[in-house]
Amino acid sequence: MTDTGSAPLPAADHPGTTARLRAALLAASFTADGLLDLLGAPAYAALARSETVPALRATRGDTPLEALVRLFLLQQPVPAARLAGVLPVDDAVDAGWLTRVGGEVAATVDVRPYGGPDGEDWFIVSDLGCAVGGAGGIGQRAENVVLGVGGASTTLAGITVRTPVGSALDLGTGSGIQALHAAQHATRVTATDLNPRALHITALTLALSGAPAADLREGSLFEPVRQDETFDLIVSNPPFVISPGARLTYRDGGMSGDDLCRTLVQQAGDRLNEGGFAQFLANWQHVEGEDWQERLRSWVPRGCDAWIVQRETQDVTQYAELWLRDAGDHREDPAEYQARYDAWLDEFEARKVKGIGFGWITLRKTSAAEPSIVVEEWPHPVEQPLGDAIRAHFERVGHLRERDDAALLEGHFRLAAEVVQEQVGLPGAEDPEHVVLRQHRGMRRATKVDTVGAGFAGVCDGTLSAGRILDAIAQLVGEDPVALRDRTPAQIRLLVEQGFLEPVA
Repeated sequence: MTDTGSAPLPAADHPGTTARLRAALLAASFTADGLLDLLGAPAYAALARSETVPALRATRGDTPLEALVRLFLLQQPVPAARLAGVLPVDDAVDAGWLTRVGGEVAATVDVRPYGGPDGEDWFIVSDLGCAVGGAGGIGQRAENVVLGVGGASTTLAGITVRTPVGSALDLGTGSGIQALHAAQHATRVTATDLNPRALHITALTLALSGAPAADLREGSLFEPVRQDETFDLIVSNPPFVISPGARLTYRDGGMSGDDLCRTLVQQAGDRLNEGGFAQFLANWQHVEGEDWQERLRSWVPRGCDAWIVQRETQDVTQYAELWLRDAGDHREDPAEYQARYDAWLDEFEARKVKGIGFGWITLRKTSAAEPSIVVEEWPHPVEQPLGDAIRAHFERVGHLRERDDAALLEGHFRLAAEVVQEQVGLPGAEDPEHVVLRQHRGMRRATKVDTVGAGFAGVCDGTLSAGRILDAIAQLVGEDPVALRDRTPAQIRLLVEQGFLEPVA
């Protein structure tokens, strides 16, 4: 059997063939929307769980789209005659996209339709067996295998700030999904990977998606980047798995503990232009006797604001089992599985690791004398995409940093869209026990406020200054306006920082 990580790939220097192949796929509605229409929601969702039987049952007909789904997504050989007039079969074989097996043809790579944020029809190329279900549970143990789209890939794409920039760096590009997104709003995209196979597949992804080519460079972390080179945006879904050894290039960091993620974050500051963003997914250790939040604060490079969000934690046994199953070790010899499991737990025990956190890290380069570093745990549902919400967070942080309390009270604020007020208390009580403001967008936060805070937020429409609103509230409740002005700015700052209130220019 051919090793997936070393199988021949389509030629990247056949742009004419790639363009004709793209046109043929689009003509047959081999797109994200076309797949959903053909398969139906249950079978489409099953693909994300690596379950192909519903999709196979839904593609037993003879339409061109059914043939393409079986060929490129489900890796089923298809009679060549059935593809005549659908694909440029001879050219695709010559370029290496297809291979002949008797009277049938088979795909040499997975091709997964992927919908862009503005309705673009893109295609993510990956090694065979890696398009369906992304990274989860594929059982791939080929060292240089290149995965398709997984949950981590789409999470990073969703949280990335999408403002127009001159230069973007996709570090550890894999199948090229982050480079593909960046190409839509960056003049110049550089993509790096330690695995030369990943760079080749990234070139295929970009070409088949009709996107501009990227500057592709081989190497680890920032090694391929010149010393004098800086960027407006850096994104990375690195091999963050904390494991004994570096068995699988696509997922295992290969450094001790969480050193790869720490090194990546610490080195990013010197590679950013002023005002630029660096955004990563990462795993980090929860070490006995250490505050995990302080551990992550120590990663933040000088001259950068940071917002770090821990989305989930797992104990060491859950974590080891997750990634052993990801590699398919649970289906192998029980004694070997136990030995690998022991090796994971031995390493965690030696480093006094009690759990692993997973989340997002965003840096913004700033010349501020006192950078803002926010580290929080937020396991609750959020609304993707979050790129605009993350950009707005840093803008609000900068606004607050530049204003003392007197200046803050002179400012004007507006209640953010889709914030509602909830009153909590016993039925029939004259007054609520407490008031909660709740967001229905972005991070979907909820925060408890007092009656002054609720009243203040409720009348913020940008017309009156914060100070004038407080003076009016003081008159209504019979409180000293000077005392109210003195004690309220801290609450206003919190509401602004968390996105309940937005500064008005």
